[in-house]
Amino acid sequence: MDPNAQPAAPTTKKILIIEDERFIGELYERALTNAGYQITVITDGPEGLKAAQTNQYDIILLDLMIPNLTGIEILRILRDKEQTPELKSKVIIATNLEQREDVRADIERQADGYIVKADLTPKELVEVLSHIK
Repeated sequence: MDPNAQPAAPTTKKILIIEDERFIGELYERALTNAGYQITVITDGPEGLKAAQTNQYDIILLDLMIPNLTGIEILRILRDKEQTPELKSKVIIATNLEQREDVRADIERQADGYIVKADLTPKELVEVLSHIK
């Protein structure tokens, strides 16, 4: 073992949570932080979009009902190569909204994943996100 060797760079994933419900954001933040992720929670659409466009996050957990700019609008901007070139983040939609099948299919085509918040505990969310590469 080389005594001058540098320690390996941390492999902690960074997750941006764009969620207007503070309680849900806090639950997710606590569970994901305990699982070793670096978490940023933003409750406002334009602020969340600005953070997402920095390309500093591995995963963006995006609620659809966000004040001042909806999650669907944010998703479209993130997928627009002119407005957000070379986005490396995986975008996971997290919602409790019932969607018409065609609307949900359109959202799923643009996103990297789609979860219904009511169907997952914070612990189960950690498990789902752990499988995203």
